[in-house]
Amino acid sequence: MKQVTKGQWGGYDTYILHSRELELTLLPRLGNNIISLWDRKENREILRRPDESDISFYLQKPYHFGIPLLVPPGRIRKGQFKFEGTSYQFDQNTDGDNHIHGLHRTQSWCVSDIEEDEEGCAVTTEFNTGDDANWMRQFPVPLRFEMTFRLQDARVQQTLKVTHLGDTVTPFGIGYHTWFMIDGEPGRWKLNLPVESIYELNNELLPSGSLLPLGDLEALNQGMNLQGTNLDTVLRIGKEQPAEALLLRDDGYGLRYTADKDYFRHWVVYTKGPAEQFLCIEPYTWLPDAPNIPKNPSFTGLITLQPGQTLALSSMLEILYP
Repeated sequence: MKQVTKGQWGGYDTYILHSRELELTLLPRLGNNIISLWDRKENREILRRPDESDISFYLQKPYHFGIPLLVPPGRIRKGQFKFEGTSYQFDQNTDGDNHIHGLHRTQSWCVSDIEEDEEGCAVTTEFNTGDDANWMRQFPVPLRFEMTFRLQDARVQQTLKVTHLGDTVTPFGIGYHTWFMIDGEPGRWKLNLPVESIYELNNELLPSGSLLPLGDLEALNQGMNLQGTNLDTVLRIGKEQPAEALLLRDDGYGLRYTADKDYFRHWVVYTKGPAEQFLCIEPYTWLPDAPNIPKNPSFTGLITLQPGQTLALSSMLEILYP
């Protein structure tokens, strides 16, 4: 049962990690995305899975499915910023001529290792940004990514290692645009998310650099019912709060989503209109538009990568059963 098998999706190879509780489907050649997480005990899809008939939409906006990696996450004003004397210009891909959700889309990652043992199974994949001309045009700093997906019982751990292969310091940030299914029953689900404040956004959905009180969203700290919610909100994790989200159904079933608090300091919660089928719970290391916000890294979460440095970032998803 604790094994890795191969499959197909849209003509591309998939790698399927199996445990007694879960089946995780990984699509390395189209963005290295977890496109499916099937709960064998509940017979339900945990994530928003793309149908093969959706492949054209997936190729256009892969961050609408699964657990896509965003490098960097969120919006950047006019797609541009300066850092340590270097100017960066990302493609302007929103209506307001800003940039959104980074350079990582459908790049092809290669599988470098597969492990199967008594405890679980794992797949490791790699990608070098220096091999992607479109990436280097916008972010001319070569990076090597290594991602390990490990499935053990009802837990999925993702560990991303980033190695700076260039010779100048560079800013860095990632996020995961994780799409959880709530099955058309928002009233049955509650979200418990320890947070202390809201980042104020302007009319272009860019952070102003100011914080707002939680107001009605104070309910997140006790468990907020999703019925009637309509959210696209950037939230700050307090210094003494864990980077942990609990999404619980009224029968005790649910999930715990955690991230490395040393780096992940912000959540974005997004319902795609009134909550009905989906809830995106998105851990971010940097605040959207971080390089343009006149605040220190303890506020923005901006990471400075030094030449030769390797950074490891981990997150964990655990399914909870009644």
